[in-house]
Amino acid sequence: MPNVPECVITAYPDGPLLVRGAHRIVDVDGNEVEVTQPIVALCRCGHSGQKPWCDSTHKLTRFRDPAHRRRRDSD
Repeated sequence: MPNVPECVITAYPDGPLLVRGAHRIVDVDGNEVEVTQPIVALCRCGHSGQKPWCDSTHKLTRFRDPAHRRRRDSD
């Protein structure tokens, strides 16, 4: 594979997906979404008014990551 920059995706507990190094993001309809920042935050709660970007609505809706909750409950 030619020199493709590394892309790292970090899921923040009860928050967005932080994407570092994304050079291309495609929406559900196959349309390319312009990436203008070296780090972008993608909505996981489904309530953002700026989808696919996170606008911090997860804080207002008290979004909880189901996987994070399962890990906490199993401890």
